[in-house]
Amino acid sequence: MKLTQISHLLAIADKGSLRAAARYLDVSQPQLTRSMQELEHDLGVTLFERSARGVVLTQAGERFLIRARTISSEVRRAHDEIAQLQGDTAGTLHVCMSTVPHIALFPYALKEFRARYPDVLMDLRDGVFPNAEPMLKNGTLDCYIGPAPDLPTNSDLIVEKLFDNTRVIMCRRGHPLIGATSLQELKDAEWATTSVTHKAYEELGPLFAQHALPAPRLVLRAHSTLTYVTAIAYSDLLLMLPVQWADFEITRNALDIIKVKEPLPAAPICIVRRADLPLTPAADYFCDMIRRASGHLLQRRS
Repeated sequence: MKLTQISHLLAIADKGSLRAAARYLDVSQPQLTRSMQELEHDLGVTLFERSARGVVLTQAGERFLIRARTISSEVRRAHDEIAQLQGDTAGTLHVCMSTVPHIALFPYALKEFRARYPDVLMDLRDGVFPNAEPMLKNGTLDCYIGPAPDLPTNSDLIVEKLFDNTRVIMCRRGHPLIGATSLQELKDAEWATTSVTHKAYEELGPLFAQHALPAPRLVLRAHSTLTYVTAIAYSDLLLMLPVQWADFEITRNALDIIKVKEPLPAAPICIVRRADLPLTPAADYFCDMIRRASGHLLQRRS
């Protein structure tokens, strides 16, 4: 098995056809076909089946693709690590962050990281743990920063807590329920949820149940920041967001906070990474800057 065969496989899977993959890789289509035939012979299985739309992975091909992405990510990470250990400031950083670290931690970390690693390409994603988990496990991401669920003790991921957090209830300016002071007064409201958990109910349901209230009416689940900010700014939907949103300049003048008496705990903000893979020097430094930014945030709180 050769690394070129791995890159050929990934290109075909991503592009959906031999022709598109050959064009992307700047190789001839017959060369790509031979490469895949040799790989299939080496593995003893068929990886692709031809269809009217191009090529489709077989079941064996789907399973091998997961391993191939991990191999490709590890080769990239190994190149970056060796180069950075020798003083090179180039490479690529792959990180997924939820909105809280984007708002409260990233501005500080970005400045410090760019000063130390000016030539590293920062490949950053906006997302939450359910989105990041498969990419962490296959090595696509160096780390994830944001709220994370409790993981089993035998998990292949390491979770490092940065700080505990709380939430606020946000609504549009002039919302008819702006004067509410308890969750009881909001029991008939319609709610939007983020995708921070695998199941939408888990974001609000347990809190309402704790106060003997009926389950909240969930009418919208947003998978992007733009979606839920737009939804609550232009409707009567309510949304619970981490308290950092209250001070975020972009939304502070467009949204209001409904101040209720009940505590609204939020999931702690964490760094999550693979347990069996060391971070590259650049990724390790970025995490250090996130930790330092968290320290500054906690100092301001106290």
